[in-house]
Order: sequence, then C-alpha cells, then structure tokens
Amino acid sequence: MTTYSEAGVNIEKGTETVKRIKKHVKSTFNENVLLDSGLFAGAIDLKKIKKMNNPVLLSSIDGVGTKTVIAEKMNKWDSIGQDLVNHSVNDILCHGGEPIAFLDYVASSSIKPEIIEEIVQGMTVACKENGVALIGGETAEMPDVYQENEIDLAGTILGIVEKEKLITGKNIKEKDVLIALPSNGLHTNGYSLARKVIEKTKISLKEQFVVEKEDLTIGGELLKIHKSYLKEVSFLLKKFELKGISHITGGGLIDNLPRIFPEGIGAKINPNKIKIPFIFEWIQENGVI
Repeated sequence: MTTYSEAGVNIEKGTETVKRIKKHVKSTFNENVLLDSGLFAGAIDLKKIKKMNNPVLLSSIDGVGTKTVIAEKMNKWDSIGQDLVNHSVNDILCHGGEPIAFLDYVASSSIKPEIIEEIVQGMTVACKENGVALIGGETAEMPDVYQENEIDLAGTILGIVEKEKLITGKNIKEKDVLIALPSNGLHTNGYSLARKVIEKTKISLKEQFVVEKEDLTIGGELLKIHKSYLKEVSFLLKKFELKGISHITGGGLIDNLPRIFPEGIGAKINPNKIKIPFIFEWIQENGVI
C-alpha cells in the first residue's frame, strides 16, 4: 500500500495550516466578501461598481522572487507576505486603480504550518493597511519540485477604476514633469544579484553596520518591506493629472519607465535629487557593479 505520506506529502500538516491561517484571512474581510475562506473560490460583491459610470476591472499577478531565500536564512517570514501584497497594490496603482481583492499562492517542499501562518499573517497586515480583502489562496506541498526549506510565493490582485480615469501613459508629452517617490530598499527585485554579491564577499547576513547613526545588518536591509504607495498616489491623483505611473521593479529605471512612454518620448532624470538607500551603494561597491 502506498500513502500520501510515503510520497512526501503531509495531509495533517496541510489541515493544521488551514486552521492556523483561517482567522488571519477572515480578519481582512469586509461587507463585500460573500464566501467564507476554505471554499473553492472567493466572491466579492461588486455593488460598488454600480455607482461608477464605466467600471474597468484591473488585475495583476506577481511574486517576491528569491527574497524568500533571505527570509529563510534570517528565519524571518512575516515581512515576505507584506512584500507580496504591497508589490501587487503598486502594480494596480500604475493604472489609477483601487485594489479590492487579493489571492495568494504558497508552495514549498514540505509544509511547515508555523511558517505558512507567519507569511499569511504578514499578508493580512498589508491587506488591512491597503483596504484589500484576502479572499482566497492555495498552499501547495511539492517535494519533487522544491528543495528542502525552499518556499515560493505569488499573488493575484483585483482592482477597479473608472474607464475615463484609467492611466495608460498615452498622453505623456515633452516637457511633462517626472516625479520620483522614494523606495526604502530593494523592495522585491534584484535579489539574485544581491545574493551573488553576498556569496562572493562571504559576508554574514547578520553582520552589523553603522550607517547614519543607525545599526543595520545586511539581512535586515534586504528584508525591508516593499513599500505600498497607495496613500501617496491617492493623494497625487486628487491634486494633479497623472498621465503615467511606473512601478520600478525588476528592470529598474531603464526597463520600467519606457513601458509607459509613447514612441519618441524619453525621460531626463537628475540623480542629484535622489537619495540612494544604503543597500544599493553597498551592493554596487562590493559587487563592483
């Protein structure tokens, strides 16, 4: 007789995980959530769109990449869930959208209920901060796909926007002003490169640094939470006509800004106006980048 357990899948731990995370997930629910967690789908009442003239549904899917490797080495998982939600919220914001619902996917070689709970609890913190309901998710145990202690994380977000307020970048023109909103670190991108630099320097993630009178560790810097720009962008949308918004992620300024520019348009950036976070300079110097 062959069992799930022999195949490397622990059903009991999966059940325990569901029990652990259910209370956290439900803490993000609002009056628009129609189905309980643990069913086959999530349901959101769209009565809000009845007040809109021409509603558009926005969606985006993303992950946190190899930042999970840093979390594993630091044994700190609460921030990773927040990273995932905030990253997704920022993607929706690029088109002027209001985020309304989020779904997650967590995969690992073997389920560790306490770690999954910590990750999902982090998601719920960010969901509540951004006014988003966590309406569904999937926890997958795949021993032949992932190595021991490996965890992968992805999420899908839904948002809404009035069609006439959909931001596309098509009407950006010469002499428009470019506004930069500061990051607090690497967010959720570039971690394969960052980890390669750390590997070459043989530095410990827990090594202390003193920067601007602040005690830091490289690991702590790398795990700084991906900032949500919901408040800043919402404020700007009320005050100005924003023609295009670019979320600076994996491809950096070089790849992400051109995604919103019409043909023939570029950007002139004044680097002297930008304060570079410490971690960027450290990676550049130690990696000879």
